Amino acid sequence: MPQGRVQGSPLAHVAAERIAAMVQSLAPGARLGTKEDLRQTVGVSVGTFNEALRLLQSRGLVSVRTGPGGGVFVAAQSPIVRLGHSVLALDADDTGVADAVRIRNALDPLLVADAVRHSSASDIQAMREPLRLMAVAVEALDATAFTRANWALHDQIAAVSPSAILRSIYRTLLEIIESHTVFVLPVREPLEMYMGERYDLHAALVDAIEARAASRAQALIHAHNTNAHETEHEHLYALDGEPQPPLQPGSSAR
Repeated sequence: MPQGRVQGSPLAHVAAERIAAMVQSLAPGARLGTKEDLRQTVGVSVGTFNEALRLLQSRGLVSVRTGPGGGVFVAAQSPIVRLGHSVLALDADDTGVADAVRIRNALDPLLVADAVRHSSASDIQAMREPLRLMAVAVEALDATAFTRANWALHDQIAAVSPSAILRSIYRTLLEIIESHTVFVLPVREPLEMYMGERYDLHAALVDAIEARAASRAQALIHAHNTNAHETEHEHLYALDGEPQPPLQPGSSAR
């Protein structure tokens, strides 16, 4: 299975974005400086800088060379990496999150179809772990934990696809949505029933993928993306603390 995204602390993400902005103005192969010079430039601790460096390397933005003349360099970017940065550019626009949700939902049927065809026993096992966390969140009535476990499940489904381009686009869109979400506000009651229904739908989706029941899986992902988009979106809170406006039909904040 392809590796998941590299995680990092919020401060590491901020440092990574500062370095990424520096990279944009430089040619591939350009030297950014030594690790220590770069760390002092962004003003973070050694541990935080190393986290930021791992984030940048996972995005294909920088490479590190040791020895004389070594340091941190601008990496030569593949077309997939460049495409990912084009999608990330949506992040600066007020409509970026809503666009990311809408486009991600449109990709779900393709990823589910790939999961039906290509999932191994270990892939299914990996999908059932976030399902377990969703069930725990239902018991605790923790809407934030439920939503993040939900995203983790969709990330596991995406990981099965043999298409590197599809995986890259989908995960970039998911990162945009995740990075703008601080917490999930439970405004619709009864919350337990709502979360339970959404858990049941996702559990049935994983069962259909495991059974290679293509038609059933597609019907479930269609229901996922069309039946509760307004209700789900009311639970999503953005990074600026303002509720997102309702999405257009066919969209879902999951």
